[in-house]
Amino acid sequence: MARRQQPARRGQMILYLALLAMVVACMVALSLCDRPKVSSEDRPSSGDTLDIAIEYSPVTYYTYDDTLGGYNYDLLRMMSVKAGCPMKFHPVVTLEKALGGLENGRYDVVVAQFPMTAGDTSRFAFTEPIYIDQQVLVQRRSSHAIHSQLDLAGDTVWVVKGSPMVQRIASLSREIGDTIYVHVDELYGPEQLMMMVADGEIRYAVVNRSIARAMASRLPNLDRSVAISLSQFQSWMVAKERPGLCDSLNKWHQQIKLDTTAYLDLQRRYFGGTFPTLAR
Repeated sequence: MARRQQPARRGQMILYLALLAMVVACMVALSLCDRPKVSSEDRPSSGDTLDIAIEYSPVTYYTYDDTLGGYNYDLLRMMSVKAGCPMKFHPVVTLEKALGGLENGRYDVVVAQFPMTAGDTSRFAFTEPIYIDQQVLVQRRSSHAIHSQLDLAGDTVWVVKGSPMVQRIASLSREIGDTIYVHVDELYGPEQLMMMVADGEIRYAVVNRSIARAMASRLPNLDRSVAISLSQFQSWMVAKERPGLCDSLNKWHQQIKLDTTAYLDLQRRYFGGTFPTLAR
């Protein structure tokens, strides 16, 4: 079972999130007039501006000094310019908050590490695949590290709240014929869970491989070699009752793909290479 967090460790994580919130709040001042706006306001925009809830992660969206980046963020910026559609970005740490805002009309689009599954298509509308990813187990490098999904029997893994990884681990439990316990964390995102594993506060977390790879240099004591799922499509989400918006996003994405040089450069910048053409 996962070890109970020490008060000092929990305090460190709370401080980390407080500092993260301060960074997000400062992003409005860092925004430039020629780029889509970044906002921490909690109310819908007016007019034709799209409110984008975007997950704060090394792959999706990040800030470094006065630079904003991330594969999804840069791709959306390209689409905004190409389509002439203004976008306002609302960074979020917890997936559950983003999905709730999508359902109550606060956000128009949710961009996060959320693999498209058959069950979730009844709840949300998904764009065409943006890229392909895979869920992996994150653990500390040691002589006691596990090397197979079977070795998780009777152990506990941590996932972020709202993630379809819960269903995947439940399926894995049935496949191996034993129970794998799941701790659903309501406060933190995948990056923070990885830090908790690295510090020894918890034993295992399940995150997307792209995030684990992006964090590898910062957390070199982590192992990410055990796959939990097959490769899965990563898409953006819109409300089920807005198929027109989903169609528009797909159209803009296809237009960006036609600019082959810029599109492939974007892939190389964040993934170290290119991935095959995605089609649904």
